[in-house]
Amino acid sequence: MAKRDYYEVLGADRGASADELKKAYRKKAKELHPDRNSDNPNAESQFKEANEAYEVLKDADKKAAYDRYGHAAFEGGMGGRGQHPGGGNGDFSSAFSDVFEDLFGDFMGGGGQRGGRQRATRGSDLRYNLRISLEDAFAGMQKAITVPTSIVCSGCDGTGAEGGAEPQTCPTCSGMGKVRAQQGFFTVERTCPTCSGIGQIIKNPCRTCGGSGREEKERGLSVNIPAGVETGTRIRLSGEGEAGLRGGPSGDLYIFIEVNEHELFQRDGVDLYCRVPVSMATAAIGGDVEVPTIDGGRSRVKVPSGSQSGRQMRLRAKGMPALRGAGTGDMFIELAVETPVNLTGKQKELLREFEKLSEENNPLLNNFFSKVKSFWEDMKN
Repeated sequence: MAKRDYYEVLGADRGASADELKKAYRKKAKELHPDRNSDNPNAESQFKEANEAYEVLKDADKKAAYDRYGHAAFEGGMGGRGQHPGGGNGDFSSAFSDVFEDLFGDFMGGGGQRGGRQRATRGSDLRYNLRISLEDAFAGMQKAITVPTSIVCSGCDGTGAEGGAEPQTCPTCSGMGKVRAQQGFFTVERTCPTCSGIGQIIKNPCRTCGGSGREEKERGLSVNIPAGVETGTRIRLSGEGEAGLRGGPSGDLYIFIEVNEHELFQRDGVDLYCRVPVSMATAAIGGDVEVPTIDGGRSRVKVPSGSQSGRQMRLRAKGMPALRGAGTGDMFIELAVETPVNLTGKQKELLREFEKLSEENNPLLNNFFSKVKSFWEDMKN
């Protein structure tokens, strides 16, 4: 049976370019694939016919011979009778694998790179834990830190080759990063054992970095800590992470903030809480007390007469600044009434007199003691 014209098989014109031939083949490969034509007994033979046609027309030398001599270019003395145009054993793996990644690359994670190769690899992200005081979190600051990291090698400028020479294409995979082997009907790809999937090799590795393109060093950085940060706040420094392999982009550096506990203030979001001791006399008759504030100053607070322990008062806008958005939190003062200790004789005498006067001038207290006295008299009788 006479063979059909290869251009006719692909549905392409004779003057079609390489890209046009590839597009035509892709269309035919999708249309005739046996997996999509299980009810068509001729699908496999037609699919192989399309692959055979593309195997010839994608090669410039074979295409030129076919355009001049037709199928005769690959028969008899020219190509060896019985041999297929590809010069092999009649398989279509080579042609099909050329467009396999175009058809299914997005689903296989190819990302548009042939064979999945990666000449340059992005560096890893780094984490740095930074502890600061509550005062620094309130005011914000510029903090100098030292980060152990990988930087671009000074000996090869990141290429990995001695003297900064460019790496060479891997001879095993021809720069693909993968090698192919046919298993039955399909072609199987695996990572190239020579270049480990990079697609390039370095014959003379850099003596400073050993061919990696980076070296380990400590790097000093200045970090801007904005006012209002709290424990768990994360600051990202783009491109300040680990250098990439063989000139690849650097990763990022993440600063994780931890604010130390304060001896006077407790924080709840943007609000601060402070426990302030007051004397028994001040709590009883009222007065003024000075309290510290987070900004290093002091505020005077009026204590109402008769205040009890646990009473709270609020100082507006004396808390922490909001990290995002305008506004400042409040400061809440909790009174702690102190009982005097180590009293002198005179102080004890005055307190007894105070207690006596309190009993005489307090009708409720007098009524209580009267009821207690009556209770004990009844018990005796």
